[in-house]
Amino acid sequence: MSDVSVADSARPLTGALDPDLAAGGAPESGTTTLAGLFRDMNATERRTLWACVLGYVLDGLDFTIYTLVLGTVIAMWNVDRGTAGLTVTATLLCSAVGGWIAGLLSDRIGRVRTLQLTVFWFSLFSLLSAVAQSFGQLAVCRALLGLGFGGEWTAGAVLMGETIRPRLRGRAVGCVQAGWAVGWGSAVLVQAIFYTLLPAQVAWRWMFALGFVPALYVIFVRRFVQEPPIAAAARSSSGRVLDIFSRDIIKTTALAALLGTGAQGGYYAINTWLPIFLQTERHLTVVGSTSYLAFLISGALTGYLVGAWLADRIGRRNLFLLFSVSAIVVVLAYTQIPMSNNVLWVLGFPLGFVASGYYSGLGAFFAELFPTRVRGSAMGFAYNCGRGVGALFPTLVGFLSAKMALSHAIAIFAVVAYSIMFVAALLLPETRGRQLA
Repeated sequence: MSDVSVADSARPLTGALDPDLAAGGAPESGTTTLAGLFRDMNATERRTLWACVLGYVLDGLDFTIYTLVLGTVIAMWNVDRGTAGLTVTATLLCSAVGGWIAGLLSDRIGRVRTLQLTVFWFSLFSLLSAVAQSFGQLAVCRALLGLGFGGEWTAGAVLMGETIRPRLRGRAVGCVQAGWAVGWGSAVLVQAIFYTLLPAQVAWRWMFALGFVPALYVIFVRRFVQEPPIAAAARSSSGRVLDIFSRDIIKTTALAALLGTGAQGGYYAINTWLPIFLQTERHLTVVGSTSYLAFLISGALTGYLVGAWLADRIGRRNLFLLFSVSAIVVVLAYTQIPMSNNVLWVLGFPLGFVASGYYSGLGAFFAELFPTRVRGSAMGFAYNCGRGVGALFPTLVGFLSAKMALSHAIAIFAVVAYSIMFVAALLLPETRGRQLA
């Protein structure tokens, strides 16, 4: 099986027979609805979808726990916001490295096996975080957790991109992304329960210990998820590590990484510090902020699902352009306009919606941008380079908040990030409906 060139892949593909149809898969309905997605999927696609959804639920749970216990950690070990934000940055930087490594591994040992390794890795270091005896130990555990956290997205996104047919791909990958909101919401629910039943100094440890539960997921993946046939070709003809910087691919690689930087920089600038913003500037307690975060998360979940539908309906590129502009408007309103807490609670829904929905298009878009021989490593680099650079934003927000209100610092870096995302989307081609060779 040969790869298409980047030049060829930039052209729309028409008349190509869907390989799943040739193999007896379900027929295409021609619809772009979410209901049509599940109706038209064959058994292999459904199993892969639900496995990746579950993986991303657990991924979101493990990562979000730290942002929720950040206030407790700051108070218990007397660290400043900049240092606390630096730990988030270290986790995200390591996740960038882990994502690229996972992309390389998935091209060599397979998508499914790489997915298993990454999930077990971040589960183990979540458990070790629960027994940390100093802030330094906790920081190291969280940084090492990032290696698996970053790798899980890469392996899962490549697996989905190669298993799901073109007409279903945007919605399917977007539905997987919605799993993050479920994991995020689960973490908030666990926080409310643990902080109600236990002292804060103990509750945060139990939250991290719960993060080991995803290790059981490895058993599920091994039993129910198949390696896509196209991955065998990737292993037999995988390119060199630096092929993603070759002359015919480097422009696409750079712009994809820039898109990832804007998408993730904005998200992390907002969501890392939002619980602290609610507790310090809006004077809510940890438990009192739960309903605010819950409404925000419900907006995110809705955004992921709507974004998944829009990715197939209006195209990946238009999705990014629409949501980047909308995110700038809503973030500025949420952080800069004086309003009561009741109004702020309502505005949490659209904030979650616009600050999350665009993620639904990233996995499918990156899978469609690159040829098979470097797809894993290219996706790993583009998404996680963006994550690595975007990882600087929580630290910068933390340090800048020492000189101005936290709400102003969040707004500045969110606007910068979403502007970067808008420009990158303008410069990249549309890939909706593209076959993967």
